[in-house]
Amino acid sequence: MIELQVVWPSNEYLPGYIDALERGWSPDNLRPEVGPEHLAKIRADAGAFVAQRINRDGAGAPITLPDGTIAPRLPSYDRWLWDGEFCGVVGFRWQAGTNELPPYVLGHIGFAVVPWKRRRGYATTGLRLVLAEIPRDQFKYVELTTDVSNVGSQRVIEANGGVRVETFFKPAAYGGAESYRYRIYLE
Repeated sequence: MIELQVVWPSNEYLPGYIDALERGWSPDNLRPEVGPEHLAKIRADAGAFVAQRINRDGAGAPITLPDGTIAPRLPSYDRWLWDGEFCGVVGFRWQAGTNELPPYVLGHIGFAVVPWKRRRGYATTGLRLVLAEIPRDQFKYVELTTDVSNVGSQRVIEANGGVRVETFFKPAAYGGAESYRYRIYLE
């Protein structure tokens, strides 16, 4: 049995990522249309797509938010979950020089597991592995958000030391749902 790993996006693992997208999975829980967008980018230039999954400098064009607003791109990277097959993604984003995030970014970390690999502890393990990589000298904590109704994500965050610090409503551009903000302290 292969143990779950977090791997760097690469051409080696890309066929599994493509398969998940073609099966209707989206790496963005808030925007299901990201799946088809990623497929189009891969078809246009797979090498560039893979390279963009690791963007420690925040290089590239600004991003378009769900409401059409244009915002600066943040440094970020994705780690792909792998158990011999593609299982999902854990993404980490930050604002250089501070623990704070701009208002258009709901959290430092997001995660999504493909539906056929859920309920195996993969999100919990993947988050734990990514948390272990975050430099403690640069970040005192990370924040994650989840809808009040998403008990599964709450359990994943809490299993990794997450402490609920706020109940809030997401901006309308992100669906307006009542949500929890968690912090995981890294010290």
